[in-house]
Amino acid sequence: MKLSIVIPVYNEVSLVAECVRRVLAVDIGMEKELILVDDGSTDGTREQYERIRQEHPGQNLRFLLHSHNRGKGAALRTGFAQATGQIVLVQDADLEYDPRDYPRLLAPILDGKADVVYGSRFVGGDAHRVLLFWHMVGNKLLTLLSNALTNLNLTDMETCYKVFRREVLDGIRLTSNGFEFEPEITAKVARLGCRIYEVGVSYSGRDYSEGKKINWKDGLKALQAIIRFRFQG
Repeated sequence: MKLSIVIPVYNEVSLVAECVRRVLAVDIGMEKELILVDDGSTDGTREQYERIRQEHPGQNLRFLLHSHNRGKGAALRTGFAQATGQIVLVQDADLEYDPRDYPRLLAPILDGKADVVYGSRFVGGDAHRVLLFWHMVGNKLLTLLSNALTNLNLTDMETCYKVFRREVLDGIRLTSNGFEFEPEITAKVARLGCRIYEVGVSYSGRDYSEGKKINWKDGLKALQAIIRFRFQG
């Protein structure tokens, strides 16, 4: 059994090496491959990759480069196409999410209960940094609308942590380039009738002064995407 961890990266020069170290440090009892997709970074992130490779000899690390910034969805499509594991997990490079949560994310799939697992920031008793009230409100409103149109009862549709059985991704055609990936994949796994589980995860969110990239414009695009993908295959 192999886990493919797909990491979209854009301008994370100060965090990408630590992200790789933390992902590799997690013991999940199976083979791991890390696929980092650099989405046109211009801050020196790309210059880190050879050093990262040298720091971790013998590890299954791959670095894929986009010539210019295309968006998170495009980076994930590139990574998914190269993933060879039976299970595929999305990890952001900014370390808002803790790789030590992998065992609980993987458990419903390994137990044969789930096809897809979402890691929710809004359930469970794990540590969460307190900040950005309106960002939280926006997330919950988008999740509510997505649930209404997909007939799911998720608490956190916009979460980074999404885990898929390989067969699920093989059965879906993804088209979104940006953060609209989240409502698109949610609508499409719902349409497939996938068994979806949610588990609580810890969260250490950044504010905009610390490099957070998603903003209200992305929220409007996500709103449009929720409606579009309810009816678009």
